[in-house]
Amino acid sequence: MKRPYSAAILCCAVSTPCLFAEIPHPELLPTTQAIHDSIAKTPDPESDAMKSYVEKLKLANDAPLELVPIPGGEFLLGSPDKEPNRKPDEGPQRKIKVEPFWMGKLEITWNLYRPFMENGKNRNKDGTLNRDSNLTTSEPPEVKGSETLNDTITQPTPPYVPMHFQMGDGYSKDYPAIGMTQHAANKFCEWLSEQTGHFYRLPTEAEWEYACRAGTTTAYSFGDDPAQLGDYAWFSGNSEFQYQKAGTPKPNPWGLYDMHGNVAEHVIDQYQADSYSNLKEGAINPWTPPLNRYPTVVRGGHWDSDPADLRSASRVGSSKAWKVEDPQIPKSIWYFTNAPWLGFRIIRPLKTPSAEEMHRFWNTGPGASE
Repeated sequence: MKRPYSAAILCCAVSTPCLFAEIPHPELLPTTQAIHDSIAKTPDPESDAMKSYVEKLKLANDAPLELVPIPGGEFLLGSPDKEPNRKPDEGPQRKIKVEPFWMGKLEITWNLYRPFMENGKNRNKDGTLNRDSNLTTSEPPEVKGSETLNDTITQPTPPYVPMHFQMGDGYSKDYPAIGMTQHAANKFCEWLSEQTGHFYRLPTEAEWEYACRAGTTTAYSFGDDPAQLGDYAWFSGNSEFQYQKAGTPKPNPWGLYDMHGNVAEHVIDQYQADSYSNLKEGAINPWTPPLNRYPTVVRGGHWDSDPADLRSASRVGSSKAWKVEDPQIPKSIWYFTNAPWLGFRIIRPLKTPSAEEMHRFWNTGPGASE
């Protein structure tokens, strides 16, 4: 499969342009540019104050999305050598700097994600609008007739099976959305950004761990004792083998819920076992862009995880085995049919990037089917 852009570099700072030889999926750039222009014209009263705020999603019946401010600062990424259950890919520790951002107070829930997933449009397998009745062809992101700019964002085709996997109360608004690919989560961020006038994306691995730790240096954000997990997380010891309502355990010190457990969370980095070895001390906003579909980084552990996998530094790489029950040929780019424990949360950086940088975040990694 041809890569959509050159593997010119493997690590770059989020606050500066990544020097790829080509922009990924340039045919979709007009939509990104239009969204960027709209964001640039939107009043932004939150930026000066960096306070918590609530976003109302007009395409999700004004469902609320709560954002918590995360102050910038320095921290040690990874786990110390003597931390119990430490894995080799969690080190060596590196002191890095993270710039301010807002983060979702909760994991993205079904009331926010389902309108994106069930968008009601006839779409090709790659998520572009299907105007020629051929599901295998891509079509340009042009607004025609009664369509809107948001319609031109590539969005999911219908799932093969119910993506709540018969857990909880089904597609209840109180439960985290699950089973989506990193690609789907990225495109949700674009869909979200277009309708709100704010730039949203997945967190980098560094931003995620920084927010999870919330100024702590212990194995978990509440300390080192896994016996306390029941107060802060849904995991194998208390979840009754299914996901639970978002935001019911105690939050971490910065007011974020379910950073440990309930559902594991996509971040926007390629998984590499030696990622931290390649980081320089003092790096600012490091990011390892995904040049391949697998593996990408997943963080936080989930409702069926053991305590060791819920530690702040624990990391996992995604796998094509998470789609094994998808009967389609080729398999969907939108769903992990074997990952009923996988979701995501979003961030909004204080600094709004250029249109080209936005585009890379929303279109990173191969977008073609497997």
